[in-house]
Amino acid sequence: MDLAPVLDGFTVVLEPTNLLYCLIGVVVGMLVGVLPGLGPAATIAILLPITIGIEPVTAIIMLAGIFYGAQYGGTITSVLLKLPGEASSVVTVFDGHALARQGKAGTALGIAAIGSFFGGTISIVALSFLAPVVAGFALDFGPPEYTALALLGILLVATVSSGSRLKAVVAAVIGLLLATVGRDAFTGGERFTFGSLNLADGLDFVPIAMGLFGLGEILYNLEERHNAAQAPARVANVWPSRKDLRQSSGAIGRGSVLGFVLGILPGGGATLSSLAAYAVEKKRSRTPERFGNGAVEGVAGPETANNAAATSSFIPLLTLGIPANATMAVIFGALLIQGVSPGPQLVTQEPELFWGVVNSMYIGNILLLIMSIPLVGLFVKILRVRPAILAPITVLITLIGVYTVNNSVFDIVLVIAFGVLGYLMKKIGFDPGPLLLAFVLGTLLEDSLRRSLLIFEGDATQFFTRPISGVLLVVFLLVALVPIARSALARRRTAPADPRSKELV
Repeated sequence: MDLAPVLDGFTVVLEPTNLLYCLIGVVVGMLVGVLPGLGPAATIAILLPITIGIEPVTAIIMLAGIFYGAQYGGTITSVLLKLPGEASSVVTVFDGHALARQGKAGTALGIAAIGSFFGGTISIVALSFLAPVVAGFALDFGPPEYTALALLGILLVATVSSGSRLKAVVAAVIGLLLATVGRDAFTGGERFTFGSLNLADGLDFVPIAMGLFGLGEILYNLEERHNAAQAPARVANVWPSRKDLRQSSGAIGRGSVLGFVLGILPGGGATLSSLAAYAVEKKRSRTPERFGNGAVEGVAGPETANNAAATSSFIPLLTLGIPANATMAVIFGALLIQGVSPGPQLVTQEPELFWGVVNSMYIGNILLLIMSIPLVGLFVKILRVRPAILAPITVLITLIGVYTVNNSVFDIVLVIAFGVLGYLMKKIGFDPGPLLLAFVLGTLLEDSLRRSLLIFEGDATQFFTRPISGVLLVVFLLVALVPIARSALARRRTAPADPRSKELV
């Protein structure tokens, strides 16, 4: 591995402007994690217009800081108020708040900070070594391979995401349909434009993202927000004891590995990683009854895993151009707005951006570790600001931001329309994440599929004759068919016995 680009990446990060934006990113991320329901995807979507006037590497450093900073911010309210500020912090509530009730809120926050730092750092080191290998391997990708990869990504997002699989598939299908709006790239014919010139060039990513994850989340959380304010638990000694560190060391190690692996998978991400880490720790514990009643492993494992996953999810985005989750889809859009195309060529053609973003995560994790505990009091005060004040300000910023991208009133209409759609989806149990991911991958899927069929002269079986696309399609079929086979076997086992079989006996 050539270390010169890696060292140059540190030079990029240590520029004063980039250091400042890294600090801004992690602070905003922690604020986002503290405020229940907003989330990094919504915040990054709202801030997309602001990044247009910033250098690409600086903008992505800030957006990345928001993403992994939000993972720890959600811990604070989970522990102190039993109110997860971020979806990946839901499982931290079980043992984190139980520790707070025992007067060990500082211990829970300290363990979370240490686990987050180690999980993030280990994941960054692995990313530094693995990402160039993946990028080199991906240079062999052509239209057939990208077709298979996009198909697999959409399916994994639909099947691995939380909630109903059927609803996730429906949301993904809607996203694919939205990706077809506009002129056909091959024939020039208009599709689903209904004679509107505003739709002739297709739907823009920014208003969809800002509508679904900005306005939609605000509307939903205004309705669902807790009415009764809780008194935050008192924070005493924030440094864990030797016993706590000894008990949580194994959970931190396992959470780092588990989070890194699951973060790479499309649809995996921080939420799934934290759930899986908690389940692993509870299953292997000799005293599982402690979990839910203040087990430090129940805080250390999930918090380590979600930070490791937040970092490793950059691997498929930067090296393959495939966003692994909704937040990565929004950052993908930010890269495109900056004129940067994520993919195998990024490591060689944009080494300053690639290694600048990767190395900024080292600095960001150190900043998070230093700031996490001293700022707890400030974040608790922010929680007392009424939603009736915060929500209108956020909506105004969203609408102004989307207008400044193209100076288009139609984009404001789109934001409002997709905001209402996002609200309704959340109300009836649909996750908007698969919709946005499928929308992003839809164009790649269609273009790659049609180019592949031109290369193969219409013979679709040739997808299986190429090693990489063949393997990816086999994995696609396995992922699609295994759940169907399992449900069929389960129905067969629970089906009542045939009465005629009893008569024969």
